[in-house]
Amino acid sequence: MNSSYFTEEHELFRKSLQDFLRVEVVPHIEKWEKTGTIERFIWKKFGEMGFFGIAYPEAYGGLNLDLFYTVIFLEELQKIKSSGFAAAMWAHSYLAMTHLNAEGDERIKQDYLATSISGEKIGALCITEPFGGSDVAGMKTTAVKNGDKYIINGSKTFITNGVYADYYVVAAKTSPELGNKGISIFLMDTNLKGITATKLDKLGWRASDTAEISFDNVEIPLENLMGEEGKGFPYIMQHFALERLIMAINAHARAEYAIDYTINYMSEREAFGTTINKFQALRHTMVEHATDVEHCKIFNYAAVDRLNKGEYVVKEATMAKLKSTKVADETIYSCLQMLGGYGYMEEYPLARLLRDSRLGPIGGGTSEILKEILSKMIIDKQNYQPAVK
Repeated sequence: MNSSYFTEEHELFRKSLQDFLRVEVVPHIEKWEKTGTIERFIWKKFGEMGFFGIAYPEAYGGLNLDLFYTVIFLEELQKIKSSGFAAAMWAHSYLAMTHLNAEGDERIKQDYLATSISGEKIGALCITEPFGGSDVAGMKTTAVKNGDKYIINGSKTFITNGVYADYYVVAAKTSPELGNKGISIFLMDTNLKGITATKLDKLGWRASDTAEISFDNVEIPLENLMGEEGKGFPYIMQHFALERLIMAINAHARAEYAIDYTINYMSEREAFGTTINKFQALRHTMVEHATDVEHCKIFNYAAVDRLNKGEYVVKEATMAKLKSTKVADETIYSCLQMLGGYGYMEEYPLARLLRDSRLGPIGGGTSEILKEILSKMIIDKQNYQPAVK
C-alpha cells in the first residue's frame, strides 16, 4: 500500500473488490473469452455492488469517491486474466458514462446515467471511424437537423461494447464545413431502425465485444443532443486526460501482475539442479522490469493525484500512457520468455496477457499520435488549456 495516496478505506475497498472478482467473475472468464460474450447478469452484480458508480454523484446512485478508488477498480480488473472483460467494464463506466454525466441533461442523467450505474443499461462511446483512426476532427459521420429530429448517417469502428450496448454516445458533425468546430455529441438507443453493429474478430481482448457500427438515416429526437451543438470536439478533448490515465494504470497493473506471476513461477521451476530464480541473468532481467514498472506506477499515481485535485494534466496523462503501455509490452514479452515453452501455451496466463497488452500502444490514441502531441507541448511550447471550463 502506498500510504501517500491510499487510506485504510481504500484498501478495504480493494479487498472487497478482490473478493467479488474471485467469486463472481473469475469462474466465468474462460467461457467469456471463448464466446466473446459477457453475460448480462454480471453487469447487474457490478451495479449492485456500486462499482459502476465510484466516480458519479450520489443523486443518481453513485458513490462520489475520489479517483484513487477508480485506480483500485482498474488495477484489480487487470489481475483476473482478461483485459477484454476489464475493457468492457471500464469503457462502460469511464467512457460512455463520463459523457452522460458531463454533458447529459437531467432527463438523460435520470434515464441513462442512473440505470448505467445500477448495471441495468450498458453504454458504448462511438468516436473512432474506419478511415479516421486517431484523427477525431476528420470524422465523416453527420447529424442533420430535420424538424424535431436529427438524422444520423455514417459509421464507427473499434467500439467496445458496440454489439451488446443499450445505448451509444455518438460523435457526429452537425456543421461539416466547420471541421472540428462542427462536431456534436448525441445519445442514441441501439434498438433504432438503421443501426447495424458487426462484431470484429480481434487478436486480444477476446471477452469484450468490439464492433463496427453503421448508421443509415437513424432518427433521434432533438433532445438527445448532449450539451451544446458544435461543442463535441472540446467535450471529447476534455475527457482525454482521464482516458489516457486509465490506459496507463491498466498497463502498469497488468505488467505488475505478469511480474508477480513470473517470479512465483521462477521460484518453482527447476533447471540444472536449482530453481531458475537463482540464475543471475534471469534475476537481473526481472529486476529491470520491476524497476521500470514501479517508475511508471509512481508517475501515474502522481498524475492521478493532480487530476483528483482538479488540475489539467493532459501532458502528464499523455506521457503516462505513452510510457506505461510501452513498458507493459516489453515486460510481458520478457515474462513470457521466462516460462519457456509454457509461456506459449494458452493454459498459462502470459500468452493471453501478451495479446491483450498489445492494444495498449494503439487504443485511446496511438503512441505515434501521443508523441506528436507531446512534441507540440515540449518542443513547440504549445500550452493546452481545458477545452471546457
